[in-house]
Amino acid sequence: MLGAICFGSHANAYNALLCLPVTTLLWCLLVFGASIVQDRNLSEYDPSSSSSSKNVSCSHPLCKSRSSCKSLKDPCPYIADYSTEDTSSSGYLVDDILHLASFSKHAPQSSVQSSVIIGCGRKQTGSYLDGAAPDGVMGLGLGDVSVPSLLAKAGLIQNSFSICFDENDSGSVFFGDQGPATQQSTSFLPIGEKYDAYFVGVESYCIGNSCLTQSGFQALVDSGASFTFLPTEIYAEVVVKFDKLVSSKRISLQGNSWKYCYNASSEEMLKVPDMRLIFSKNQSFVVRNHIFSFPENEGFTVFCLTVMSTDGDYGIIGQNFMMGHRIVFDRENLKLAWSHSK
Repeated sequence: MLGAICFGSHANAYNALLCLPVTTLLWCLLVFGASIVQDRNLSEYDPSSSSSSKNVSCSHPLCKSRSSCKSLKDPCPYIADYSTEDTSSSGYLVDDILHLASFSKHAPQSSVQSSVIIGCGRKQTGSYLDGAAPDGVMGLGLGDVSVPSLLAKAGLIQNSFSICFDENDSGSVFFGDQGPATQQSTSFLPIGEKYDAYFVGVESYCIGNSCLTQSGFQALVDSGASFTFLPTEIYAEVVVKFDKLVSSKRISLQGNSWKYCYNASSEEMLKVPDMRLIFSKNQSFVVRNHIFSFPENEGFTVFCLTVMSTDGDYGIIGQNFMMGHRIVFDRENLKLAWSHSK
């Protein structure tokens, strides 16, 4: 397995450019904060400070915007549009070296280098102007230019990767990880006839000891979404059932996106109902982080259900539901897998 460390020959250089490995996927993105993989501080990338950086020309097979080029020798432009609040990034593609550490039970740790394509953002809009993803985003989707796609094509890894998030908004990415034999799994769903994104089919949503009837829905597994979103009808059933099972007093918090918040005693906190997602073949996904809590007065805690509604016809399984799990995106076998992990 390979764990990402840094880009280029001068990985700590600062510059006004925002660079990100790009993907044809709009949502399948892992947002990198200031210190997440092996406690390395990531910073804005400056191609001019990297001796291994080179422009990707418009003649390159992975240049998808060739029609915008005046000459095939020009740098290849890109634009990545996202569904959130008119958010986008545009600029030019460069080729550079991704430095990784190789992990194996049967061999000592070693260093591995691989060529990857990076989008150097010259113009950002929407959430990026408000401080979102200050170090860029890592494309982990099924597109040809995403990091796992390039690593697998180079023969460095199995076509798979795993993600673990912890409670401190940190985590790890392991490229090539296909997970333990004991893990549970469910198949990815095609969109039309193509597998363009990490969609799965949830057969039922369970709260406490019972599962809601007719609560199946399709969901995008999105490591770039902080929280989980449900289709409107499913959301309405979930929150009503959850509210009935909670013995604490419901309260209203101003400026809070979460609609179901409670003031609970220590004893009541122990009785917050669990949640599970049931996939095909009775594969059970135990949700370990569906509430956000913070101390209020002495002996009491305020907690909120961190599930929200979306107007779309599919849901989004975000980072909060992934916590406590080793989430495997097995692209080779087109399945999502999970097992309990710290």
